[in-house]
Amino acid sequence: MELSFVDRCLCGAEVALRTLSGGTRAQRPVPTPPGLPEGAAPPELAADQRRHAAALRRINHVGEVCAQALYQAQALTGTHPETREQMRRAAREEIDHLAWTEQRLAELGDRPSLLNPLWYGGAFALGLAAGRLGDRTSLGFVVETERQVEAHLGEHLEKLPADDVRSRTIVHAMKEDEARHADKALAAGAQSLPAPVPDLMRFASWVMKTVAYRI
Repeated sequence: MELSFVDRCLCGAEVALRTLSGGTRAQRPVPTPPGLPEGAAPPELAADQRRHAAALRRINHVGEVCAQALYQAQALTGTHPETREQMRRAAREEIDHLAWTEQRLAELGDRPSLLNPLWYGGAFALGLAAGRLGDRTSLGFVVETERQVEAHLGEHLEKLPADDVRSRTIVHAMKEDEARHADKALAAGAQSLPAPVPDLMRFASWVMKTVAYRI
């Protein structure tokens, strides 16, 4: 049964609270490194490697906070029930990523970004704007976002310490999910965004990554 606009707003508010409070729970288990015996601990990281890995995981966590905001806003403003459901389904899958990164950050002895409410609010505003431009444009925004996220996760695989097999396994799984979300949005009729928009999105992403690495 399709929810009313008010009900969708209430559900979105609940998701926002869970996202920002750290109360998310993954439906899928955390991906485990292949070849690691059950119950065995991955190699210990040196202090500088651990700090660097944690900073990269914090960036990933901010990305997942933004993903929740984007998808909730786009689900709220979608014109057709099918589009709204696609956004909600993708958001549910992204919750796994959010929970995985939260857990890995804790394992590395670090914290999420202190600016998460700001990141969430900004991403929600972008999602509302994309949704108001129509379903095809909103889906195009999903495609471009997921392609850029997929690319930056690839960069993180190059930057993560080789011994951080747990983080690398999680990033691999996230990268595959992001590619699938982009493919589904394309198949649903996504419209390509005009030339300046992807560049502006890349610049905003660069600002977020630069700040979140430290704060």
